[in-house]
Amino acid sequence: MKDTEMEAAIIFESHLPDALRRALEYAGDDGYVASMPQLLHARVNADFDNEIWDTWFFTSTSEESAVTTPQGNHAVVVVHGGGIFAAPERFRKLYLASVDRASVDGFTGLFGAKILETEARDVQEGKLPDGTQIPIFPFDEFKRGIADLPRHYAVIMDLETARTSKCGYASFDELKDDPLMIVRAGGVEAGARYLDKAKAYYGTTTMGSWHRFDDLNPDQPQTWVQFLFDCLAGASDKESLDPASRQQGDSDAWFTHYRVSRDSGFGLRGDMALVNMARYVAVAPRNVATSVRHLSFNR
Repeated sequence: MKDTEMEAAIIFESHLPDALRRALEYAGDDGYVASMPQLLHARVNADFDNEIWDTWFFTSTSEESAVTTPQGNHAVVVVHGGGIFAAPERFRKLYLASVDRASVDGFTGLFGAKILETEARDVQEGKLPDGTQIPIFPFDEFKRGIADLPRHYAVIMDLETARTSKCGYASFDELKDDPLMIVRAGGVEAGARYLDKAKAYYGTTTMGSWHRFDDLNPDQPQTWVQFLFDCLAGASDKESLDPASRQQGDSDAWFTHYRVSRDSGFGLRGDMALVNMARYVAVAPRNVATSVRHLSFNR
């Protein structure tokens, strides 16, 4: 229909499963909840005064899973568009699991999400819990570029590649060639476009990129969700952001390992405890002819 346009809505809840449920309801069968590459793409195409920039954080439908291959090698699988934790019920299962250290599907000591051996095996083959089959690309092939990259896909890399990716603050040029940044952004060119735009927005020489692969137990299958952060205090602090304040300082409740100063939270994070609030962006087709959102109410 010519009157149909894709419309986005920000869905925020203090309980992550509730936020995801509402976002999926908004998206419906013909829409989607934004992954990290989609969030970054939206920022690249938005003016700096758009709320996609002026918002404290966004939760994505991108996740990073530490797994062991059938050959016994440690690897990382990054899924964009919804993976093992694509459904609110999977998060609830995590939250209701036993806190005993022997629990097979509770939290890790770093507050990542333990996953079952079957889930870890299936995701390496592009098999998701709901029966969906998605393409999975080896990192080297993905870095060279994939023509007509789908919305829903996965990338697999060896753990050492992920572990030695930048963790903390790095220059924008360094991040352009950083393996984890390339995968999180959706490719080399997509990453470069975002980093150029972010550098202009923040007016700094560095940006943050965090992960847990230096710290986690690689023999424990586990998953981490990707978050996109502005400065910790939100949009109101953007003008007073002091690049020199980028140091270890007072810890915010969100951060269970890396202690960061108030003005230094901007960047991509895959190290967040999965027990907090969430802010998703849901996108769905809407008939503009029947919606009040596009009407003029002025005479």
